[in-house]
Amino acid sequence: MVTSNLFAIQNNLEREILTTSVDNSKQSAISTVELFAGVGGFRLGLERASTKDKVFEVYWSNQWEPSTKTQHASDIYSLRFGSENHSNEDIATVNVDNIPNHELLVGGFPCQDYSVASTLKNAHGIVGKKGVLWWSIYKILFQKKEKSPKYLLLENVDRLLKSPASQRGRDFAIILSSLNALGYAVEWRVINSADYGMPQRRRRVFILAYKKGTKLYKHLKKFSTNELLDNELLLSKTFPIKPIDNKTLITGELSSDLVNITENFNSETPKKNAFWESGYMIDGKYYTSRVEVDYSDKQSVLGDFLMDEKDVPKEFYIDDEALKKWEYQKGAKSIERVNKATGHQYTYSEGSMGFPDALDKPSRTIITGEGGASASRFKHVVCVNGRHRRLTPIELERLNMFPDNHTEGASDSKRAFLMGNALVIGIVERIGRKLLDEI
Repeated sequence: MVTSNLFAIQNNLEREILTTSVDNSKQSAISTVELFAGVGGFRLGLERASTKDKVFEVYWSNQWEPSTKTQHASDIYSLRFGSENHSNEDIATVNVDNIPNHELLVGGFPCQDYSVASTLKNAHGIVGKKGVLWWSIYKILFQKKEKSPKYLLLENVDRLLKSPASQRGRDFAIILSSLNALGYAVEWRVINSADYGMPQRRRRVFILAYKKGTKLYKHLKKFSTNELLDNELLLSKTFPIKPIDNKTLITGELSSDLVNITENFNSETPKKNAFWESGYMIDGKYYTSRVEVDYSDKQSVLGDFLMDEKDVPKEFYIDDEALKKWEYQKGAKSIERVNKATGHQYTYSEGSMGFPDALDKPSRTIITGEGGASASRFKHVVCVNGRHRRLTPIELERLNMFPDNHTEGASDSKRAFLMGNALVIGIVERIGRKLLDEI
C-alpha cells in the first residue's frame, strides 16, 4: 500500500507552476465562467489541463447554497482562488449583464424536476419550474444572444438521462431541445471515473455543447453516426470505447415545443429508456447507444490514496464496541415495518456490503453523508494494520483528485459533505486537454 503524499504534492506543484511560472502575455486564454462552482472542481481540472501556450482562465464564478447561513463552499472557493469576480448570491437572481462575456461555460448543475410551466410569446422565451437551476443556465445563454459562449461543459448525475421515472428521458429531452433552439449541438457521455484509471467509482453524465459555426459543431456534420459514437465525438476520443452495437442504437427527433415535450415525450413507452450512456444531438435529431469501455492502462486503488497511519487523528478509529454497530449496518438484514399512513405491514430487506472496504480496488462513491462518527451503511471504513477507521477529509479529497487540505477551514463533517458534492477532477482535466487540442 502506498502511503506517501506524492499524489497531493504533484497536484500542488502543477498548480503552482501554472499560477507563477507562465508568461501570460504569450498565452492563448479560453475565457471561462464557472457556475455552481462548489469548491472549484471544474476550475482545478481546467487549470491542470492548461499548458504554457493555452490556458483556461476563469473570468467569473458563482456558488450559492440555499437554506444555509454559512456559505462553506463559497468561502473555501474564495480562500483558494480569491474573491475577485466570485459571486456568492442566488444565480437565479443575478443580472446576466453582470456576467462577463466568455467562451466556455462550465458547471455541475443539480438534477431536479425540469417541468416547463408555460411559454411566453414575448422575448423572454420559456418559463421553467421555479427554482430549477437549469433555467439559470438557459437564461444566460438566451440573454447573451450572439455573445453567448461557444462551448458548454456540464456535469450531472447519470439518472438525468432517465428522469422522471414516470416518463423516462423527458428532462434530458427538455435540455437538448432548449439547447437546440439556442443554436447548439450537444454530445454526452456517462463516465465512471474508475473505468479510466481514477481512484473512485463515480458515475456522472458529462455534457458538451458547441455553438453553431464553431469547429466542433461542424465536425459533427462530417462523419456518420457510427463514426461519431465510436471515436469521433470529443468524449469518445477522450474516453475510448469499443465499437457500438447497432442493436442498442436509438434515434429520434425532438419537438421544438418544450411544453409538448413536457406533456408527451416518451409517453407511449414511459418505462423504456430514450437515451443511453453515449449520444449526440444536432439540428434537433439525436442518436444514442450503449457503450463498452475500452481501457487497459493502470488502475488506481483505494489503498494508494491513504494517509500514513501515524498522521491519522485518533477520532477516526473505531473501537471494538462501535465496530459491532458498523458490522450490523453493513450486514444483510430483514426488518418488519409498518406503513404509518396505511397500516400496511411489510418486510424491508437489504443485502450485505463488503466490509471493510477493499484497499486493492477503487473506492465506492463518496456521499455527502460521509462525515461523522456514527455507524452507517454507506460510509467508507478501511482496516489498516488490524485497526478499523473512517476515511479522513484529506483521503476523501484525494479520491476526488483534489489537493490535500483543499477544504481545510470547514469542520470534518462539512469537508466530507463538500467532497460528496464534488466531482473527480481527473475527468475534467482530460476533457479540458482534448478541448484545447480541438479548438
